[in-house]
Amino acid sequence: MSDKVAYWLDLCDDDLLTAKALLQSKRLLHMGFFCHMIVEKSLKAAVAKQTDTIPPKIHDLPKLANLGGLWDTLSDEQKELIKTLIPLQIETRYPEYKERIASTLSVEFCQKLLTETEGFLCWIKKQLEK
Repeated sequence: MSDKVAYWLDLCDDDLLTAKALLQSKRLLHMGFFCHMIVEKSLKAAVAKQTDTIPPKIHDLPKLANLGGLWDTLSDEQKELIKTLIPLQIETRYPEYKERIASTLSVEFCQKLLTETEGFLCWIKKQLEK
């Protein structure tokens, strides 16, 4: 595995620990943001492997999946996860959206989101081993 790929995956592993701690402390909005970052960084690892370059400084998950050559291999559930995560990255940064997004998050929803995010990360790691 190249250093570029390992760099992104190491960040994912660290962010996963943080997301778990945020869920435990019921900081749900922040946990959702970290789930987005985990998927984003895992996709950037795929881009680094696919292109042998530094991934672009973007947060667009579908675009990163395309650049990493993975979009067509994602399951419907994985695409739905990506769709769920998109507002947790952008809209949580702005006060007019933050409260609305926070009101939609429950501990149960966030537990499921974290489980799916961790599963996505495991799947990406397997893809990158090929």
